[in-house]
Amino acid sequence: MTQDAGAAARDRGSATVLSLAVVAVLCVVFGTVLALGQAVVVRHRAAGGADLAALAAAEYWAQGPTAACARAEEAARAHGVRLVRCVVAGQVSDVTAASGRGPFETEVRARAGPPTPYEEPGR
Repeated sequence: MTQDAGAAARDRGSATVLSLAVVAVLCVVFGTVLALGQAVVVRHRAAGGADLAALAAAEYWAQGPTAACARAEEAARAHGVRLVRCVVAGQVSDVTAASGRGPFETEVRARAGPPTPYEEPGR
């Protein structure tokens, strides 16, 4: 066996090992990207549900906090989120909605009501 033939015999199969390592790294990167995408989707779902629930509660504030929070619960459920907290003080509603499970669970707070008047500083 010549010197080149011995080196070739020792390198036999090394491309397979290198290919498996590259595939494993790509799988980890792809899994991480999918997990981050899932986290973003869950966060957006919770934010949309909280916004809609707050608007629903603010719309029915005149019927009392119980009725307003019941409407907020309906809106949250229709959007696929859970209503965690609902407080109605006057015309302003303040709700917290949750979405996702396990490590992807997130809660978002939203408020709705009439705008407060803006006062310039120093007036």
